[in-house]
Amino acid sequence: MSVVKKLRVGVIYGGRSGEHEVSVTSAAAIFKHLDRNRYEPIAIRIEKDGRWTLADRPPATLSAAEVIEHARLHAATSIRSGRPAHMLPYPSSEPLMTVARGPAPEAGENARVMSLGLDVVFPVLHGPYGEDGTVQGLFELANVPYVGAGVLASAAGMDKAVMKVLFADRGLPLAPYRVLLRGAWDGSRDATTATLGEALGYPMFVKPANLGSSVGISKAKTPASLADAIDLAFAYDRKVVVEQAVRDAREIECAVLGNEDPQASVAGEIVPTREFYDYEAKYLDAGAEPLIPAPLTDGQHTEVRRLAIEAFRAIDGAGMARVDFLVERGTGRLYVNEINTIPGFTTISMFAKLWNASGLEYPALLDRLIALALERHTAKQRLRTSAI
Repeated sequence: MSVVKKLRVGVIYGGRSGEHEVSVTSAAAIFKHLDRNRYEPIAIRIEKDGRWTLADRPPATLSAAEVIEHARLHAATSIRSGRPAHMLPYPSSEPLMTVARGPAPEAGENARVMSLGLDVVFPVLHGPYGEDGTVQGLFELANVPYVGAGVLASAAGMDKAVMKVLFADRGLPLAPYRVLLRGAWDGSRDATTATLGEALGYPMFVKPANLGSSVGISKAKTPASLADAIDLAFAYDRKVVVEQAVRDAREIECAVLGNEDPQASVAGEIVPTREFYDYEAKYLDAGAEPLIPAPLTDGQHTEVRRLAIEAFRAIDGAGMARVDFLVERGTGRLYVNEINTIPGFTTISMFAKLWNASGLEYPALLDRLIALALERHTAKQRLRTSAI
């Protein structure tokens, strides 16, 4: 009998962004569903202060609401466990190193360095410092295979302003929008508010350019609420996107999987319990209702899937993404809203549900994502790195 070596998968979660708690629950779902006959998962947690640790135990809480509530109750308490971990920023057969400290007979403390070989990395880091190309750049330096989009696609998919430029260049339908920088806003608040009102009309949505999970997003219906919404968004980012609200909008989502030949899932619809699908509705309300497949015409379903793949290609996506759409009820007009290169993997997240409805169950979905990561990495290894 031949013994097949298990792939050692480093699941990296947590992170420095405002989506830390959501990342923890996404990772818990991945750990639960990874096939232990094929994979040896390694829990690598990034704390909110950016410190990497080899976690004592993998995350197990599958409810984002529980993790968020625990974080609120223990906000003043810093809970740290596990050995410090470091990823080497250069190619190595053992890219992950941990440091274990213990008492030495004569000296005060002794450090033991241990290495962990990783066959592939599965980043489940939502938001800045994880979904924006920063950690992907580290993986590229370490020359380690990783699940999901590369540096460019991750950065473009995170920055809603840049994303929209790429979407527009590809001819995708977008709602009218404007981009603000902090300095310009601080210097002319009243004039900017008036200009936005004339250009976009009320109501409008205000979003930090580089954030996900609807953090910092507001719907403004008056000049006063618009100013408050912009101030809130600037608390999270130096760049803000202001969009014209699509009238009586339905929220449609479609998942994409693949590298050079991406495939789209069935479309789903989110019916939020709140005015729009904000952070609270996504992770704290039990009443947000997903409709899969979405109640759309055959033509709309076909167009959603086509546009999802076009959006994926527009940013040069790889591995996975979830593309969000808005449909105007009265006209049926379809708008591309945004793309998420590391969509949520929690028990209530749409990415896995959409693929399950398309015939790909959660464990098989993880298999496919890991295979795509290895496929892309193998292709890159054939490229020349020297002209000599």
